[in-house]
Amino acid sequence: MNKVNHKSEIIEQLKHFRLILSPMAGITDKPFRQLAKQHGADYTVSEMLTSDPTLQNTRKTTQRSDHSGEQGLIAVQIAGSDPAQLAAAAQFHVGQGAQIIDINMGCPAKKVCNVLAGSALLQNEKLVDDILNAVVQAVDVPVTLKTRLGWDDEHKNIMTIAKMAERAGIAALAIHGRTRTQMYKGEAQYDLIRQVKQELPIPVWANGDIASPQKAAQVLADTGADGILIGRGAQGNPWIFGDVKFYLETGTLPPPLPFQAACDTILAHLRAMHDFYGEVGGVRIARKHIGWYLANLPDGEDFRKQINKIDHANQQFDTLAEFLRQQSEQFEFWQRDYFQAAHLT
Repeated sequence: MNKVNHKSEIIEQLKHFRLILSPMAGITDKPFRQLAKQHGADYTVSEMLTSDPTLQNTRKTTQRSDHSGEQGLIAVQIAGSDPAQLAAAAQFHVGQGAQIIDINMGCPAKKVCNVLAGSALLQNEKLVDDILNAVVQAVDVPVTLKTRLGWDDEHKNIMTIAKMAERAGIAALAIHGRTRTQMYKGEAQYDLIRQVKQELPIPVWANGDIASPQKAAQVLADTGADGILIGRGAQGNPWIFGDVKFYLETGTLPPPLPFQAACDTILAHLRAMHDFYGEVGGVRIARKHIGWYLANLPDGEDFRKQINKIDHANQQFDTLAEFLRQQSEQFEFWQRDYFQAAHLT
């Protein structure tokens, strides 16, 4: 298969992805991406990688670039503000096996925006245009863009950015329904995403505050988007992708998740993190995931404080396994907010 045909086939696949794990630095690592796919995500993207060539061989970048054994398309997200550096980074990652390059113009973090990367780029439309064209022209794989509505409420320039992206040859556009200055405060707005979808022929994906099957269906209906990105809604809840898929197909929530099945998933994820990062890194990375998993359990917060004092992988695993065993004596099904809300109404 030649590269042109391969690229066109991947672009065709992008048109059919509805449920996507949103890339999140420090969270959507290989163990979590694999978990999301196992539970129904159509597509995942790597954690954000800097385009700075001096950092390409650091341990963090090497781990974030590790896609060995992953199923599905390999998509790598890059961040930076220099068009030539970003183009070179795209070429580097394609050489390492990336099948899709995603450009980050959405991250609101200060350390990213302070170097004029991420959503800070939305203040400089000429630079955005230069970056989009440089990266698209540098590689023979599809390039996608993740961005926000604009820098602030007075400068919501997403329509201008979107049309630039289409002209440059961007294959799909993901839009978070907030400005940079909003960070993650307030509520995501979807009106402009709907307008972009009406104007652009390429796939448009909606992002922001999608944390339940009901909200996913509402956002898809309100925006007409081709798909949705789920980020924070998947933290501690990788089952959300399957739940959303079931809801979209049937209009009802799926049967409750048996408590023991959830425990098996959580412990398998914990083991995968230990294996991927090693003893020290695995224990540290796992702590935030454990906290998210246990947030809805009555004793979850007290237990989180206790287990965060543990520094050894086997002890962390055994302690969590015993806690979950004790909890399983109280609960038949795993607790999730949107099941409880549906029950109350």
